[in-house]
Amino acid sequence: MKSFRTVILLLALVLLGALAAQWMAGTDRDLGEVFIRFAGYDLHTNVPRAALTLLLAAALAWLAWHLLSLPFRAWGRHRRKQARARLIEGLEALHAGQWSKSGKLLERAAEDDEVGTVARTGAVQAAAAQGDDATVQRHLVALRERSAVTHALAAAQLAITAGRPRDALELLDAPAVQPLPPRGLAMRAQALADSARANEAYGLLGALKQQQALAPVAFDALEQRLAAQSLHEAADANALAERWETLTKALRLQPAVVAAYAERAAALRWEDAATRSIEQALDARWDDGLAALYGRLPIGKLDSRRASAQHWLQAHPASPALLLTLGRLTRLQGQWAQAQDFLHRAIAQGAGAEAWEELGHGFSAAGDAAQAQQCYANALKATRAEAPVVLPGRDLRQTIHDEAVVEERDAHGLPRLRD
Repeated sequence: MKSFRTVILLLALVLLGALAAQWMAGTDRDLGEVFIRFAGYDLHTNVPRAALTLLLAAALAWLAWHLLSLPFRAWGRHRRKQARARLIEGLEALHAGQWSKSGKLLERAAEDDEVGTVARTGAVQAAAAQGDDATVQRHLVALRERSAVTHALAAAQLAITAGRPRDALELLDAPAVQPLPPRGLAMRAQALADSARANEAYGLLGALKQQQALAPVAFDALEQRLAAQSLHEAADANALAERWETLTKALRLQPAVVAAYAERAAALRWEDAATRSIEQALDARWDDGLAALYGRLPIGKLDSRRASAQHWLQAHPASPALLLTLGRLTRLQGQWAQAQDFLHRAIAQGAGAEAWEELGHGFSAAGDAAQAQQCYANALKATRAEAPVVLPGRDLRQTIHDEAVVEERDAHGLPRLRD
């Protein structure tokens, strides 16, 4: 259709030129003269006719060239159409997991300049899925010649998947690929985290949020993971305190982040910080995981921790994690009889293997090897979702007391629904 319009336009120009020539032939005005002598021939005409002749000659030459090159252009369009068809079919095969088929189609599609970069990227994925390292490297070399950024992203993703985050960082930090696109920033954050440099990765969150590199849910999950890992990696108490203070208030209430801070503070013998962080988080929002960690911390402060746990028990009397914590703290204080009561209640409320193991520790310390052995066996059964063996010595009244569910009410006096 485009060629037809071109031919119509040229014919219109020729007609216009003929009309102009007739007009110039019938006028008596002085239009100037042009003399041309070439190879023994003399040409004599006026200036408008000479200009019109040159224009028509150029138009005819262009038309001839257009007609002569038409088959080649048609062949080029056919090749590009085939390349796009192979690209589409290859990507569909890649999505379906047909690695060999997709690799062949995408490699053939990569011969076209328009879709070559996309096709090479898909071919790298197909070859990597097949474990063909030689083909992967061949495609990466070809991809580097087309686009440095695309090559860096593809190679860095392979390095991260293979557990080589340092190689990924070397690729992503190259000057030729700066500034990184959003996906590159996300990959760099992951590579830094995998290299035990979570604090640096945490510093990229602002750019990731600004460029909308991740969905909101994924961004929040990454933020919590990097915050927790950064706290775990703190070399000393000063670094730990500095990183904790830079976190937002909302993050300092997230169970995973609070747990990381408390565990690292306990490891650095910073007992006040470890307990205070969990106490503040539980006062703001209850979490059974933090309640269990409160009793597991390898620190002292048994009396103050037990007092806090007893206070929380008024609001959460059926929490298995809190009952386990009370049983553990009471046992460490040497009050084995009370510890048994808490631990049996914890087991009845669903504390599981950890409570049975703690009960076994208590019986072992008390010199009751048979009961301790049975408790450890029950802990193993609990991990396998098998029914535990009932311990001797617990009467019906005690069993009913252990299994009784106390109604929990919120600050407005309304009953809470149990999970």
